[in-house]
Amino acid sequence: MSVEERRERFAKDVSALRLRTGRSRRDGALRGLGALLMAAGIVAALSVYAGSLAQEDLRNIASYQILATAMLALTVAGAALYLAAAVTAVLRRPQGDREQPDRPAGASADRRP
Repeated sequence: MSVEERRERFAKDVSALRLRTGRSRRDGALRGLGALLMAAGIVAALSVYAGSLAQEDLRNIASYQILATAMLALTVAGAALYLAAAVTAVLRRPQGDREQPDRPAGASADRRP
């Protein structure tokens, strides 16, 4: 069985499953929320750090460090949310939209040497 026949059979089998390949409304919202959390976490962590520079009591400084660490964790959570939504959007694309790496650019199936 040639590669082209397997590809056609796979496309036929996938279409028989009737999978949804359209864009989800949540993908864009999750990407936006992830970007917002990343930006807010970085800005908040930097502002907390700047505020801790004016402190002299070690307990206050430790509290600021804990808060800055929590804001960095918020940044990481936002990045994970953004990445998950971006990967989901890529995986939802229909099979025909993806590039076929086993076929060189400009080559057609009916050309034979």
